[in-house]
Parts: sequence; C-alpha cells; structure tokens
Amino acid sequence: MSTLEPEPQRVGGLGTLTESVPQTSHGDGDHERFAHYVKRDKIMDSALSGSPVVALCGKVWVPGRDPKKYPVCPMCKEIFDGLDGGGGKDKGGKDS
Repeated sequence: MSTLEPEPQRVGGLGTLTESVPQTSHGDGDHERFAHYVKRDKIMDSALSGSPVVALCGKVWVPGRDPKKYPVCPMCKEIFDGLDGGGGKDKGGKDS
C-alpha cells in the first residue's frame, strides 16, 4: 500500500474494512433533462393522480416541469418519427 493512500479502517475488531464513498453532485440535473413523448391521455391522468408516465424511450417519471424549456429527447423523437403515420400531432404529447 502506498503512503499516499488513506489507511482502511477496521470496525468492531472483526476485521471488516470500510471505505468512504465520495459524494458527487450534478447540480439540479437540468443539463440531462429532455422533453419526452408520452401519450396525451397518460399526461392528463398523471396530472390528476400524480402517477408516473412512461415515455417512448422508456423513461418513467412524474411530469412536473415545462417541456418547452428542454430539447426533445433524441430517442423519443427517433421512435416517434418511425411510428405509422410519420409522427402526426395526435400520436402523443411532450413533457419533461
């Protein structure tokens, strides 16, 4: 073991090694947010009940932010454009 590495701690005389886990922060995460495509009726149900929705890309979450503030999820867009009808307006809605 190098002298620069912290010495592992022994807990309770059992010889169990513990290691500290660094705390990482990514801010509020807006840099990873996208507006996702979800069926309109599911968005309305979620708004009324607070239940999570599932986007075309598979993301599951409870919508709560203005989707107009975020770029469209590239995976959702690709799936949406590949649907029968070429991605008509009635196929779904966007939400972040």
